[in-house]
Amino acid sequence: MIEQVATAFERKDYSTAAKLLQQLLKESPENPWVQFYLGRLHEVSKKYENAEKIYRQLLRSTTNSKILMQARQGLQRIQEIEQEARQRAIIQATTERSETELGVLVLEPLSNELKAEAAPKFAQILQIDTYTARLTLPSRGWKLYRTGQIGELKFYGTQLQNAGIPCFWVTIAEIKQIQVFQVNYFSESATNATVVCRNQTSQLGSLTFNWSEVKARVSGMLPIFEQVVDVNAQRQLERKTQTQDYAEFCDLHLPSRRCILRLSDQSYQFQQGLEIAAHPSQNTIKINWNLLQEWLGQQIPQVKVWSDFTHFAETILDQTEMLSNIQSYVLLFRRDKTNWDSAFHLYSGLVFSHFREF
Repeated sequence: MIEQVATAFERKDYSTAAKLLQQLLKESPENPWVQFYLGRLHEVSKKYENAEKIYRQLLRSTTNSKILMQARQGLQRIQEIEQEARQRAIIQATTERSETELGVLVLEPLSNELKAEAAPKFAQILQIDTYTARLTLPSRGWKLYRTGQIGELKFYGTQLQNAGIPCFWVTIAEIKQIQVFQVNYFSESATNATVVCRNQTSQLGSLTFNWSEVKARVSGMLPIFEQVVDVNAQRQLERKTQTQDYAEFCDLHLPSRRCILRLSDQSYQFQQGLEIAAHPSQNTIKINWNLLQEWLGQQIPQVKVWSDFTHFAETILDQTEMLSNIQSYVLLFRRDKTNWDSAFHLYSGLVFSHFREF
């Protein structure tokens, strides 16, 4: 009867082949030829996932060289079909002008247990091997996985989300639309707070807001680099750039106003406005900054603090081309430009854009 099945497939008489296979599956379901033609039936019926499972199972379980060859050919056909479908979908996803904007695709963390389950799905969607997929999926914080046209990122991101792999995508243009105000100091605080601040063109003014408008708080440390003279292995003097200190930053997100209030221990005027600073005898920047952060926590205790910036930044510092598209709005004296500043604004902007609907 197997010969009859083969003949039916040659004639493309799939209804006859299906009827014959139905009988054979009752009589000898473990027969590798029966399984192979069942896979072929799934393939011609465009049930590619079912066909792939059968072909892969045959590659593991049979030694028949003809079946092995045809199973491999079947897998190759399916991969080519999926690749063509993927390319068509990507082209369609990037036809509109708005879908060609530069964007980023960010992976969210998974537990090790969930990573093991998600890795094969991630590998299949992104066309990589499972081992690489498991190493790629983050278990701690966010990981910027890919940059490119937002339509393509959305295409992959939607598939990942449907497979239970948490991720999101944001355009760089969306991050650029966020206004940043550099806070000099708080002048008032009750139900409404007022800050004296500078806008993106350095104009001095004030902004009054209700504490309930603050929906996120982002903290991070940015390295301060200095040129130092050191002695190398040959006992020669050489100049090196080393991290000498860190600047503390804190962003308060006001999504209803599409703006961020940015505070820094390097620029906050602790002796102005509200009395938040320590007694003059204990007046150090570190103490004052910690008091300011403690005070902010008392005003907005329900607001989540996003503090995993350093881990995120270390994964993207080498992406100079992408980061060069992001103006940092970080006010620090720098002899040389560093990607750390743009990385902080990107991190804060991702929090703002991803969680603007609270």
